[in-house]
Amino acid sequence: QVQLVESGGGLVQAGGSLRLSCAASLRAFGTYRMAWFRQASGKDREFVASVSKNPNYADSVKGRFTISRDNAKNTVYLQMNSLRPEDTAVYSCAAGVQLGSYIHWGQGTQVTVSS
Repeated sequence: QVQLVESGGGLVQAGGSLRLSCAASLRAFGTYRMAWFRQASGKDREFVASVSKNPNYADSVKGRFTISRDNAKNTVYLQMNSLRPEDTAVYSCAAGVQLGSYIHWGQGTQVTVSS
């Protein structure tokens, strides 16, 4: 059974850091592209970062966030530094087998950044 479970969200002050984790019960985890998305209240879901062999990032988080994965643990991480109130959102992880196509999704974890 495929499950993606996010953890690590919470409330932080602007300028602070959080590390999100996504544990995947996913056969052949290493063959999937893994990604993080976020959705702020009243806004569309947006891409944050993804990684297969190498990472890529949305411009809004480049230089502040780092995505990484540990295939031995079936886990993908999102290290978030220099957090801003605009980063407040529900963060979800996703897995896909083709670029731009994510077929498995977690339920998300709330990140709130106070000013």
